[in-house]
Amino acid sequence: MRGSRKKSFRGLFWIMPSFLGVLVFYLLPYGDVVRRSFLGAVDEKFVGMENYRTVFGNTAFLLAVKNTLRFTAICIPALILLSLGCAVVLFRSKYGGIIKSAFLMPMALPAVSVALMWRLLFHSQGLLNQWLVHMGIAGSDWMNTKQAFWVLVFSYIWKNLGYDIVLWMAGLAGISESIYEAARVDGAGEWQCFVKITLPNLKPSLYTITVLSFLNSFKVFREAYLVAGDYPHESIYMMQHLFNNWFRSFSFDKMAAAAVVESMVLLLLILLLQKAWDSKEAAV
Repeated sequence: MRGSRKKSFRGLFWIMPSFLGVLVFYLLPYGDVVRRSFLGAVDEKFVGMENYRTVFGNTAFLLAVKNTLRFTAICIPALILLSLGCAVVLFRSKYGGIIKSAFLMPMALPAVSVALMWRLLFHSQGLLNQWLVHMGIAGSDWMNTKQAFWVLVFSYIWKNLGYDIVLWMAGLAGISESIYEAARVDGAGEWQCFVKITLPNLKPSLYTITVLSFLNSFKVFREAYLVAGDYPHESIYMMQHLFNNWFRSFSFDKMAAAAVVESMVLLLLILLLQKAWDSKEAAV
């Protein structure tokens, strides 16, 4: 009994620094945000649910929610499928390691450099539009049209593709080659091996990649902000734009309420995804 107690206390001792860091830098600030969501921005008087009613009646908030959900719904499936296909091809190639490093290069680039590249390519004075005009095709300022949304989608996939490829390849490396050899001896083809062996063994990687891709989809604000400014085209007006504009106007009450709503939605979606994942694992 004494030995087990010593081990438990020793474990608590080792995790205490991390727990204190999470408590000081995450839990306490989040608790303060929840508190502020029920107070006025200036006088800090208790206003109940008034801030939440104001947020849900705000047209900018509804637009940002719609665009963010649309962006996430399009980008995550596209990124997961594209990265999986690239990972399978690279894993079987003898040059896969070198090419994988090339896919990781976008993650090493600063956001300012990426934004400058998009400016050069897609603005009315950009290189791409100049080439279109030279070819006799009418160029336009893409970032001020509906095409801005697809530019942002391409930017997200381009930047996160290499990261997901590495995670997929790590999952592929954990599958024993003897399983494929046994399946081929029984007459299974490449597609049957992929569906019956590869995909089932990649389920743990799928959950991790889905969650990380989902969280990373909320980090495209920097590129959109640097390219299009505080008030971009309405198709790429995201939640982060809304928070940034409310912060600059000192609307801390609305910002706190919206942050609490967003965090609750994110937590709920991740828990639902985990529950669905656990149920599939139990069924297997």
